[in-house]
Amino acid sequence: MKKWNLMVDVGRCHNSNNCFLAVADEYAGNEYPGYTAEMPRHGHRWFDILRKERGQTPVVDVNYMPVTCNHCDDAPCIKAAKDGAVYKRDDGIVIIDPEKSKGQKQIVDACPYGAVYWNEEKQVPQHWIFDAHLLDRGWTEPRCVTVCPTGALRSVLIEDEEMQKLAEKEKLQVRHPEYGTKPRIYYKNMHLYEKCFIGGTVIADMDGVEECVEGAIVRITKDGDEVGQATTDAFGEFKVDGLEEGSGSYDLSISHPDHGTATSEASLGDSTYLGILKLAK
Repeated sequence: MKKWNLMVDVGRCHNSNNCFLAVADEYAGNEYPGYTAEMPRHGHRWFDILRKERGQTPVVDVNYMPVTCNHCDDAPCIKAAKDGAVYKRDDGIVIIDPEKSKGQKQIVDACPYGAVYWNEEKQVPQHWIFDAHLLDRGWTEPRCVTVCPTGALRSVLIEDEEMQKLAEKEKLQVRHPEYGTKPRIYYKNMHLYEKCFIGGTVIADMDGVEECVEGAIVRITKDGDEVGQATTDAFGEFKVDGLEEGSGSYDLSISHPDHGTATSEASLGDSTYLGILKLAK
């Protein structure tokens, strides 16, 4: 059985909010019987974008991660619902029945991702339905995918085995796998949001003048094991990414065939910029 999956590339998202706007335009003020009641004009972000700034000037980045209902295969909302108010379709999409779910606020509380919203006026829990009503009419992908200007969103309708092969090939991850909910929303480059980096600027004396060093090799080790490597750019800057937040002490060794070597240490809480590191022969 082919099922729907959504893939999100954090590295491509630039916070256009087109996905949020497409969802708001589709559901705010519009009711789709059997699928969902209308979305309130305010307070609901069925498709949201999280923002995270990492590092310190001049080595700093800002990344965005679109989040929504994960359409989990082992969905807590289904378990919390009474009288079959929440169910999973054969194509993998989770639907909160707009009639049966009335008054069942426990469905909102059951979602560990905070992706289910309470409609106070209608007294129903609501979420993004993967545009199931459009797909059932023949659409080949949800609206949010069609409007993403950077290709950060992709949807596929494939067998689970094929999806797992795709996830392995593209190194896709899911949010909070420790929850055990088996999400159908996959993320690429999630480290840009969930991990940390160590950065710095490498310089050396060149004809009596301190200059930035391009092409220096930076190796970072922890407890004697190499955990990352980077090469400095034209500004002498480097970034070793994908490190765990609050993971403690690291050792750095920097080398360049023409300008010598340097060593340094870093204690990683959040992403950190070590400042200027000078090579010496």
